[in-house]
Amino acid sequence: MNAPRQLLRIQCIGCIARFLGTPIQRVILPTGAHLQTPGSQHNYGQLPRPFHCSAVCSMSRPSQTQLEKTVKDETLNKDKGLVTHDDLFERAARDSKTKADFNRVMDVFSKKDIRRRGHVEFIYAALKKMPEFGVERDITVYNKLLDVFPKEVLMPRNFIQRMFNHYPRQQECGVQLLEQMENYGIMPNVQTKVLLAQIFGEKSHPMRKYQRIMYWFPKFKHANPFPIPHVLPSDPVELARFGLTRIADDLDAKITIYQYPSTDITETGEEVMRPHIIGIQSPNQRSLLAKHNPCRPVFVEGPFPLWLRKTCVHYYLLKADPIPSEEKVEEEFDPEMIGPEQSLFYPQRLELDLERDMGDDFSFDVDDVEEGLVYAMCMAGQGDQVTLSQWISGLQETCPILGQIPTVFRLESGPRELQTTSDAQQTPEQEVETDQIIEEEPLHSQRVKQ
Repeated sequence: MNAPRQLLRIQCIGCIARFLGTPIQRVILPTGAHLQTPGSQHNYGQLPRPFHCSAVCSMSRPSQTQLEKTVKDETLNKDKGLVTHDDLFERAARDSKTKADFNRVMDVFSKKDIRRRGHVEFIYAALKKMPEFGVERDITVYNKLLDVFPKEVLMPRNFIQRMFNHYPRQQECGVQLLEQMENYGIMPNVQTKVLLAQIFGEKSHPMRKYQRIMYWFPKFKHANPFPIPHVLPSDPVELARFGLTRIADDLDAKITIYQYPSTDITETGEEVMRPHIIGIQSPNQRSLLAKHNPCRPVFVEGPFPLWLRKTCVHYYLLKADPIPSEEKVEEEFDPEMIGPEQSLFYPQRLELDLERDMGDDFSFDVDDVEEGLVYAMCMAGQGDQVTLSQWISGLQETCPILGQIPTVFRLESGPRELQTTSDAQQTPEQEVETDQIIEEEPLHSQRVKQ
């Protein structure tokens, strides 16, 4: 019974000797027999026939540099943690950051380990890097990122696991991925639902988040009557026209281009940048400006910020102070007047307080703050007084009374509209003449054509 054990023990000793490269001179068996290895000098007995050794035992000894390199890599991976995944994206984007590079990093991580160890940290790092690679609005990239989760491993097997939030870190990561899709306005598709069902199951938190998104997104997809495109125009003139159109509440307002951006070379050889100047004014504002008292000044104020998604533009106002109460004149209304602007069935004036309801409580006092009238708006490439003076000169062609009204500039220093000393010290001879004013059609006619 002990003979097979002893033979197996001899075989193991021989394998270890081959792996270490040091021959064993003499082996003493428990039964008293002596075994001499090929490296010994004396023969004490007949050698037993050796068993067939496995391929692992017969392998050559690896070099010391490879072992040290492997240990070093494992140590670095243990120390880095989350930084390792960020390094993957940074290493792949040394030259450029494109969608192909982002997909290549995900393929490398998916093929590295079949168990997908560290997939939660990798997905969080990928969500953070998506805007840098320009794939934050690509549904295929989100589905491929969901595919990184292991399948049919995180699903609850009974109602108790489902009730106690089975694998909470993985479910929170899936919900975070869907929330980023919701923030960027990305509608999930059928592939997203299939992946969530394979990963987390039908009764999980990510699946409930998917159902809520699919319920509310179709309802509010076209609710905004003035949508902003995801890609804004790069031309400053087109961007200013789009911003002024959103500010103006009158469909009959006209957009006028007073000056296009250009570069002029003076007689001395210096380059002079001519910024763009675009204004907007409605017929009602033009009539109010014509009725303005020439003894009272008008003011140019700004810049005021206007955010169009992630782009900030600035606009300026031409406005007046509030009219004093003693100068206010109420227009008399003749109820018996019947004309094209008056109807018996739809009168222009009613002696009813339509803003008050039976359940409203007016026991508290409300202070109504009166503001001055806004006569025009504009956007310019520079916010200095010289550039805005060209805008006022262009307005005088349609409103000649503006030449008799004193204009006061109340400007603040904006991020890009800073008044330089060279602009303030320019002589009238160095001022650039304005271009031919281009008036466009009213906004109402533009929208009808669209």
